[in-house]
Amino acid sequence: MATSSLKRAIERTGYYPEVVFDGVATAVAGEEIVDFHVHHEPTIEHDEVRRHITVVVLTPSRLILAHTDEHGGDDLLPHPYTSTSTEAIALSSVKSVVVTRMVTNPDRGAQPAAEAVLTIGWGGVGRIDLEPAGCNDPNCDADHGYTGVLASDDFSLRVSAAAEGQDEVDRLLAFAASLSAHTQG
Repeated sequence: MATSSLKRAIERTGYYPEVVFDGVATAVAGEEIVDFHVHHEPTIEHDEVRRHITVVVLTPSRLILAHTDEHGGDDLLPHPYTSTSTEAIALSSVKSVVVTRMVTNPDRGAQPAAEAVLTIGWGGVGRIDLEPAGCNDPNCDADHGYTGVLASDDFSLRVSAAAEGQDEVDRLLAFAASLSAHTQG
């Protein structure tokens, strides 16, 4: 049931659905699909608009990320082509599920989020933000070294009601809730 729903969601994008689904299905490897989110977006490359699709699949044991990009021909492959990259992460490895909701006119009470960002961290990619450390003494000229933040920033996906529609924002939030529920422990 979920597999056919995923296939229909990919087909609705109109973006090489057979190629995208084949890459996702290979990564899922027959495991049950608990939930998924499909995000289709254009990317700008020099003076051309190219398409990109991200498919995030939750199985009972893994999180599958699949990215398919469109490319013009080049020296190696003279005809236009797609590239699909998949990554499978054990749910036990997921360290954080961060959900940011942007709600307009909050003085009117609870309303649907106008935008949402889902950030998932499992320690595959880290980001370090450093800056010179200092003290409160304006006359101090000592070297205080550096201070900074190490952040896990493996995957992030942003959707907007203005760009993708309210249904997509709601769908991403529902997927985030499902992922959060499956990574408790």
